[in-house]
Amino acid sequence: MNKTDLSKYNNDWYKQSKLTKGFLITFLWFISNRIFINSYLPLPISLKVFILRAFGSKIGKGITIKPLVNIKAPWNLEIGDNVWIGECVWIDNIGKVYIGNNVCISQGAVLLSGNHNYKKETFDLIIEDIILKDGVWIGAKSIVCTGVTCFSHAVLSVNSVATHNLDAYRIYQGNPAKAIRERVIAI
Repeated sequence: MNKTDLSKYNNDWYKQSKLTKGFLITFLWFISNRIFINSYLPLPISLKVFILRAFGSKIGKGITIKPLVNIKAPWNLEIGDNVWIGECVWIDNIGKVYIGNNVCISQGAVLLSGNHNYKKETFDLIIEDIILKDGVWIGAKSIVCTGVTCFSHAVLSVNSVATHNLDAYRIYQGNPAKAIRERVIAI
């Protein structure tokens, strides 16, 4: 039986790709993220949006970004209109993350666009986009894994893990998340 050998790990293909912006931009983002986005400073959301846009994020209108949000790569982030991003959300977006309109990402949720191939001796890096379509709600302390699409108005319940796509208008719960019922929105 083969074993993992991390001495053979090599992600140079990622470092040289268009997904990274080079040392200086990455360093400036790290400092800016820590001061303005991933902090408890009572800064206006308009300043946070301005900074994210300056680093390449595409952001709509009516955004709420609570304190202590951590965004790894703003140049890989696209956010629609009327989106709520709760306190302590971690957007680990080494791949692209697309967030549609009227999406709620509750406190402590994590979006992970990167993972490792545990089947390979070299533990290769895997990068796949995450897509949250319009009206999605990601519950508190939930995790959306690499390559997952949450279709229109899907709900990932508190402390659940989405390891596969979530169908539209369905509520998911557990680890791994399973559909438990239909989402019906009253008028």
